[in-house]
Amino acid sequence: MALYFIGDLQGCHEPLQQLLQRIDFSPSRDTLYLLGDLVNRGPDSLKVLRTVMQLGDAAQSLLGNHDLHLLTVGYGLRQQHKGDTLNAILQAPDREALLDWVRHRHMALHVQGWLMVHAGVLPQWTRAQTLALAAEVEQALRSAQAAEFLSTMYGNTPTGWNDSLTGHDRLRVIVNALTRLRFCTPEGEMEFKAKGSADTTPLGYMPWFKVPGRLTADTPIAFGHWSTVGLDAPEGKPVLRNNTLALDTGCVWGNCLTAAKLSEVKGDAPGTFELFSVDCEAMQTHD
Repeated sequence: MALYFIGDLQGCHEPLQQLLQRIDFSPSRDTLYLLGDLVNRGPDSLKVLRTVMQLGDAAQSLLGNHDLHLLTVGYGLRQQHKGDTLNAILQAPDREALLDWVRHRHMALHVQGWLMVHAGVLPQWTRAQTLALAAEVEQALRSAQAAEFLSTMYGNTPTGWNDSLTGHDRLRVIVNALTRLRFCTPEGEMEFKAKGSADTTPLGYMPWFKVPGRLTADTPIAFGHWSTVGLDAPEGKPVLRNNTLALDTGCVWGNCLTAAKLSEVKGDAPGTFELFSVDCEAMQTHD
């Protein structure tokens, strides 16, 4: 049995098939953990969803910002953006079943000592708190009030976490951290405009994984979302950076799609990993 983490797919079905062949993936033996953004920008979002759904329990998926965008568009709460490639899903005869499957995905997971999120973790959150807060959003998405939650989900405020937050503000901060975070202050105030590399830090901010005293510093974290951080992930067995592994290696932009294979370990202790990649052509297209 092998466990694999795979970065952002964003509708890149053919590279996914090539990567699964490369790692000799078997759904009867192995498990994939997909780090969010299954859909959008690439040409085959519907095929990606169908492939992952058909794998059943052999594929566990996180929700990324593009997956949540699909839900808001599907519920009629938002218009598509220029460059979105969601029409095949939205026009599918089983679109309601597809959207229902998406909204039942995870916001965070913890497996074999690894914490998995799509984007980041605020510095004052522990591993246990991160999972508990993720579960609050999952509960809202899976409830009969999912549309109401999605209608209030977007916005850049509050910019930081406070344990006293309640209602829509509380859930919005959790979603922003787990699916949008790149830079924050040492106190956990988030910044959402900058999208460059970790070396182009806005004044007063730093990459979330470099914040001194981050309470998840002792927990290895696998994340996606930030392609300019994960862009140069080499094959082999690299050293973790700040105890994190960035796995969005920019497939949709013509770079590569990457999987990390975890070593076999006993119990809940984190093990080492090995990286596998397939080269990709630029996949961004228009419906």
